[in-house]
Amino acid sequence: MVSSNATHVLRFGNQPMALNLPRVMGIVNCTPDSFYDGGLHGSPAGQIQHALHLLASGADILDLGGLSTRPGAQAISAQEEWERIAPVLEGILTARPEAIVSVDTYQSEVAERALAAGASMINDVTGGSDPEMWPVVVAARVPYVLMHIQGIPETMQRNPRYDDVVADVFSHLLHRVDAARQAGIVDIVADVGFGFGKTLEQNYALLKNLQAFGELGVPVLVGVSRKSMIYKPLSVTPAEALNGTTALHAWALERGAHVLRVHDAKEAAEAISLHRLLSGESIPEA
Repeated sequence: MVSSNATHVLRFGNQPMALNLPRVMGIVNCTPDSFYDGGLHGSPAGQIQHALHLLASGADILDLGGLSTRPGAQAISAQEEWERIAPVLEGILTARPEAIVSVDTYQSEVAERALAAGASMINDVTGGSDPEMWPVVVAARVPYVLMHIQGIPETMQRNPRYDDVVADVFSHLLHRVDAARQAGIVDIVADVGFGFGKTLEQNYALLKNLQAFGELGVPVLVGVSRKSMIYKPLSVTPAEALNGTTALHAWALERGAHVLRVHDAKEAAEAISLHRLLSGESIPEA
């Protein structure tokens, strides 16, 4: 059994978060075209309400995104992305000033504006394709999620190829984590990028061997929630993929996942609680 590394700590200003137990990152999409809940929560008011619901349901971190990175998604301008997330970020922090809000962006202009407005983490699916991203993160001294992607969202699922997907993704992340450290980023989280330039078989090879990524020396984030690697083999829709998501979360926890990025915070938190019991930890009764 693989257990989470108790030495990992993410620093959010004066709010250190120990990862001796796995954490839940709740997804707040401010996009009209995300694969599962694009447009589902409508206006900024609805998105803010959803974010507060995620916090009440067990999310430790919120991940706010204004640019869809689903397969086939096209890029938008930094200004349009910022206009989507700005009122939601403000609304969350007005209601819950202590909330830890990550921003899911690969555009440094958006990251800089969000951090200035109170965000405390950046989740970059490209792992630093924008050359100004890392200086922005270093200046703000915030945690940074560095993900592996083959290609770009618009084309990434067009016949992705690897010599050995586990070895290739590990090598890429090892190089990029080292480069990010050399650039001055202190708190780095690695994400193998399920569904970002991977076939179904490649996704499951990465999940099966997830424990190998513990050798990167940084926390590992897993983002499989309601993705096609679940709903396609089960012949269901993303809306019907919660049960499959929970199953994969359990397997990811068994293989050392530190953060689960999810649409459904309550179910993910329950999976973590039961996994802690399986690991021999005592859970306080409600």
